[in-house]
Amino acid sequence: MRILDNIISDRGSRYAVSGAPCRSEAEAKALVKELMRIRKFAKATHNSWALICDDGALKADDGEAGAGLVILRMLDREGVRDHLVIVTRWFGGKNLGGDRFRHVQEAVRLYLAP
Repeated sequence: MRILDNIISDRGSRYAVSGAPCRSEAEAKALVKELMRIRKFAKATHNSWALICDDGALKADDGEAGAGLVILRMLDREGVRDHLVIVTRWFGGKNLGGDRFRHVQEAVRLYLAP
């Protein structure tokens, strides 16, 4: 699994993005569980993810309403299939409003960059 840690910081909230090749919902859930074995990620406020595979377009917000859909749309736009992308957020105590979606987009953009 590829992990880019501490890529974005805003008002105390910190972001990371992770991912790996993945072909099914069951495999995606196993990969998220594997990431959660890292104590730092298990303590994160949100681990939102998305995947486009033969099972369809899959996403999970993990309490960060709308984040999974943002990731899913970016994967679709870039034509990325069979690759799970997870955006992790550690809440810093201040609400970010709509900026949180901008940060999710930037995290995915950084992950997909060559």
